[in-house]
Amino acid sequence: MVSPVTVVKSEGPKLVPFFKATCVYFVLWLPSSSPSWVSALIKCLPIFCLWLFLLAHGFRFLLAHPSASLIFVGLVFSAVGDAFLIWQDHGYFEHGLLMFAVTHILYASAFGMRPLALRTGLVIGVLSGLCYALLYPGLSGAFTYLVGVYVALISFMGWRAMAGLRLVGAAWRWTELAAGSGALLFIISDLTIAVNKFCFPVPYSRELIMSTYYAAQMLIALSAVESREPVEDYRLSKAN
Repeated sequence: MVSPVTVVKSEGPKLVPFFKATCVYFVLWLPSSSPSWVSALIKCLPIFCLWLFLLAHGFRFLLAHPSASLIFVGLVFSAVGDAFLIWQDHGYFEHGLLMFAVTHILYASAFGMRPLALRTGLVIGVLSGLCYALLYPGLSGAFTYLVGVYVALISFMGWRAMAGLRLVGAAWRWTELAAGSGALLFIISDLTIAVNKFCFPVPYSRELIMSTYYAAQMLIALSAVESREPVEDYRLSKAN
């Protein structure tokens, strides 16, 4: 197991551009009421830096570890989704929703189906059902179905990310801790978006959404550091 301290020492310097880009976003704090390509670039910049973070490990690393490759592609779709959401009030919210739905499918594939952790899945399923019930009265038209599908996908991603967590009485890896924490923060971020859009205004919603979102993406990218399985093991697991 790679300890968190070792990860911080070895990977921290590679994340400096991400932290700087995140600071730029929060310092500039461009108004969301005036979308532009500049605001889209500033919003996507931290995600671009996470692309570079994974690419810094080399193309061979990505090719040898399918889970890391899937996370990288997920980050690409995330950046496209971020750009669409800049113009969400101009009819592009659904486009952003679609991009992040693909992101969650890719992340869930990266996290894999082992261990299955049915009890964890059941708990997350019940909680996601309650969240959808909270949102349902404010949904109308296509959003009734789109949000339902999205909730199912992000819940599935969260299940697969948290399935490997063993904090007590068993060995755990940095991969599972980072993935599980990242998935939880992603769910909090998206739930805040949904409640703010379909239910009632959430105080300091943008600050909460973006801080949890960037932290979530960083942790999920970090989960590729101690990648679950090289390509040969990945093929064997798929065969089984």
